[in-house]
Amino acid sequence: MSIGPVGVTRRATISDVAREAGTGKTSVSRYLNGETNVLSSDLRARIEAAIKRLDYRPNQMARGLKRGRNRLVGLLVADITNPYTVGVLRGAEEACHVLGLMPLVCNAAGEVEMERRYLQLMTTYRVEGVIVNALGVKEETLRPVGEGGTPAVLVDRTIDGLLADMVGLDNGNAVALGMRHLLDEGFEDIRFVVQPYERISSRRLREAAFRSTLEQAQRERDPGAAPLRGETMVLDLSDDEAVAQAHEAVDRHLEAASKAGGRRVAYFAANGPVALSLALHLHARYGSRWQERVALLSIDDSEWAELIGVTAIRQPTFEIGYRAVEFLHERIEGAVVPAREAMLPGELVIRRSTVRQNEN
Repeated sequence: MSIGPVGVTRRATISDVAREAGTGKTSVSRYLNGETNVLSSDLRARIEAAIKRLDYRPNQMARGLKRGRNRLVGLLVADITNPYTVGVLRGAEEACHVLGLMPLVCNAAGEVEMERRYLQLMTTYRVEGVIVNALGVKEETLRPVGEGGTPAVLVDRTIDGLLADMVGLDNGNAVALGMRHLLDEGFEDIRFVVQPYERISSRRLREAAFRSTLEQAQRERDPGAAPLRGETMVLDLSDDEAVAQAHEAVDRHLEAASKAGGRRVAYFAANGPVALSLALHLHARYGSRWQERVALLSIDDSEWAELIGVTAIRQPTFEIGYRAVEFLHERIEGAVVPAREAMLPGELVIRRSTVRQNEN
């Protein structure tokens, strides 16, 4: 029994075109590469006619590899289901289109081992450059890419020991922007909720900015005012038991705040997935009016946040992806400059989840 394709016609090769045109493969190759000035008008016409009759389509990958250029760039992302990643990929795809590059997208799906395997795969495809939104990739994993002459650009997260161009959010200013808004709205008890941050530079920066901003606000507070309360909570979304325990801690915190006279409590989520986990739990626990009990602010402005009125720090994801490809293209074209950073500002989008409630 045949399991192969039936009735499939063999694709024409460059040898077929040469034979049809009555010339050699070198002349056909020159024609395909645009070197028509070295060919007679009669030969050009014969090659063009042969290509049309045979419906010949050159293998651009093979031709690119032969010339040492294939215009293929690798995009390694930590989690393609994250709306942040989708926005970055949109910008990267647009830049690739404008600059004549072909993106090869690889999704590590939150697995460090997958990151390593995809980087190896990219080297076998001889990509001209790599853009990495890393989960846990180490410097020694990326070293063969850089040492092999393949430039790399990092998105959102740095990698210890690796000097490379970097594009992402200005995390410190973004967190300070959100904190100033919460403090201006009178919140005195703020919890910063973040996924495990030891390995992820952007999470570390956001957590540090939270503590720094809170300490600065406390120093500037009137001596007679009640002290500000602030704490970091780790929410490991990959561990169901840890998520349940974190949600229980949220409930205990809110109950204690209520018994203590109803002090105004806010939760500051370090990214969209964390904010969604909190919002779903708060809605299930306290009903549709949960925002009267606790404020929620998130870095990442997801569509669901707009739907239910959650204040957010909007990341310029399209611009981040676009700029990362521009950096990479400049390196591919031979730019030799020290490692660069493009840290782009976030935008505060205020909605009802953090606005001071009228007190009657």
